[in-house]
Amino acid sequence: MQETTLILIEIGALLLAMSLLGRLAIRIGISPIPFYLVLGLLFGEGGFLPLDASEAFFQVGAEIGVILLLALLGLEYTASELLTTLRRSPANGAIDGVMSAVPGAVLALVLGWGPVAAVALAGITWVSSSGVVAKMLRDLGRLGNRETPTVLAILVMEDLAMAFYLPVLAALLVGVSILEGAVAVAISVGVVSIILFIALRYGSFISRIFSPEHPEPLLLGVLGLTMLVAGVAQQVNVSTAVGAFLVGIALSGRVAQQASQVLTPLRDLFAAVFFVFFGLATDAAELVVMLGPAVALSVVTMGTKIATGYVAARRARIGVPGRWRAGLALTPRGEFSIVIAGLAVGSGIEPGLAPLATGYVLITVIVGPLLARIPDSGWFKAATRPRRAAIDG
Repeated sequence: MQETTLILIEIGALLLAMSLLGRLAIRIGISPIPFYLVLGLLFGEGGFLPLDASEAFFQVGAEIGVILLLALLGLEYTASELLTTLRRSPANGAIDGVMSAVPGAVLALVLGWGPVAAVALAGITWVSSSGVVAKMLRDLGRLGNRETPTVLAILVMEDLAMAFYLPVLAALLVGVSILEGAVAVAISVGVVSIILFIALRYGSFISRIFSPEHPEPLLLGVLGLTMLVAGVAQQVNVSTAVGAFLVGIALSGRVAQQASQVLTPLRDLFAAVFFVFFGLATDAAELVVMLGPAVALSVVTMGTKIATGYVAARRARIGVPGRWRAGLALTPRGEFSIVIAGLAVGSGIEPGLAPLATGYVLITVIVGPLLARIPDSGWFKAATRPRRAAIDG
C-alpha cells in the first residue's frame, strides 16, 4: 500500500472514531477530552494497534490546536481587561507557583533524583494547560462567568512565568554559565514585552489590516498572523500559547467577532487532534512503573490547585459556588508538563521522569474535567446555596 494511501486511511479512521466518541461524550454529558486521550493511547506507542504513518500530521495538528485554542480565548477579552486582571493577580500567581511547584520538587528529592530534576518536576506540577482549561470552560459554557477572568489570569501568569522558567531550566540541564543563562532569560522577557506592547498600543491598527466583510481573507490573515507570532515566540523559548493569546487580544471590534466565527470550526478540529496526539505519543506500558508516585502527586497538586483557585476567587469577592468553580477548573494539566519533561529527559538527568510525568498528566487531565463538572451537580448547588445567600446578603 502506498504511504499516502496509508496516511489517509489512518487519519480518516481516527477522525471518524473521534466523531463517534464526541457524540458519546455529549450523550452522557461529559467532556470528550478523556475519550480522545484514551483513543490516542490505544493507537499510540505500546498500544493496541500503533499507527506510525499519520504521526507527523497529528504532531503538527496538535501544535496548531493549542495555538488556535489560545488565540480564540484572547479574542474574548480586550487588552484593557487583561491588564486590569493582571494588576489584581500578582499575589494569586505567587500563591499558585509556591503551592503547585513545591510538591513536585519535594517528590523528586525524596526519590533521590537531585536538584536539577527537582526543578524540572516542579515545573511539571506548576503549570496547568491553558489549552485544556480553555476548551473545558468553553464546553461547560462558563466563559462569561464572573470567576472565569480570575482563572484565566492565573493561567496567563503561569504561561508568562514560563518565559523565565524555561531558559533557566535549559541552562541548568546543559550546565551553562550564569551569564549565558541570564542572557537567555533577558531575550525571552524582551520578546514577551514587545509583543504585549504592540498588542496594547497598536491593537486598533492591527485590526484595520483585516476586513470583517470578507471571510476567506480574514481567516487566512488572522490564522497566518497568529502562527507567525507563535512561531517567533517559540524560537526564543517563549510559550506559543502566550504569543497566540496576545494576538487574540490585539484584535478588537467586528474584526474580532468575525475572526472568532470563521476560526471556531478550525479550533474545534485541531483541539481534538491535540488531545489524540497526546495519547498517541505516550507508551502505555511505561505508565505502570511510576503509577503510584504519579497518583500521589496528582492528589496533592490537584488539592493545592483547588485551594489556589478558591482563594483567588475569594480575593475577587466572588461567591462560594464561583470559588469552587475556579478551583476545580484549575486542576487539569497538559502539554506544557510534557514539554518540560521532554527537555529534562533529553538531557539524560533521570530516566524515571518521563513515565512519571506522563502518568501524572494523564491522571490530572482525565480527572480534572470530571472534577470541574461537580459545581453543576444538584447536590453541590444545594450544599452551597445557603452560604451564597449569606454572602450576597
